[in-house]
Amino acid sequence: MIPQTACLHASCVALDGEAVLIRGASGSGKSALALRLIDAGGVLVADDRTIVTAGSGLDGRLRASAPAAIAGRLEVRGLGIVRLAHAPAPVGLIVDLAPAAAIDRMPAPDDLMHELCGTRLPRIMLDASLPGATARVRLALGLAGEGFFTSGEALVSSPEG
Repeated sequence: MIPQTACLHASCVALDGEAVLIRGASGSGKSALALRLIDAGGVLVADDRTIVTAGSGLDGRLRASAPAAIAGRLEVRGLGIVRLAHAPAPVGLIVDLAPAAAIDRMPAPDDLMHELCGTRLPRIMLDASLPGATARVRLALGLAGEGFFTSGEALVSSPEG
């Protein structure tokens, strides 16, 4: 099988080995959110452009990497282009940036998944300007690992355990 590949207008950061693909319009905060995730312990995968490849030997998982021309570079408003450590990673979550007013409080289950290069992935909508944006990304990525997005049911824990 020939891998499906796409070059997306997206930034990408790996948290605990799982890539978070950050998509949004120009100026929506992709690089700023990437920087906050890196500051929270993440590793840069790519900024502004991300190559995603399916069928690349990662147990059928989509892999994110940087185009060679911009690998290891992150645009930081007020500083310019900075060099950082970077690494490819399997995609664990898609984050689509939008203003808070455009985001449903209780999204439909179908809105929590998105197909990319033939692979269905967990997806959230997020306003990158919100103070809790990085916490929401980390929570969603953890829930993705627990099957929250594919179970069709919210995970609820009781005070008893």
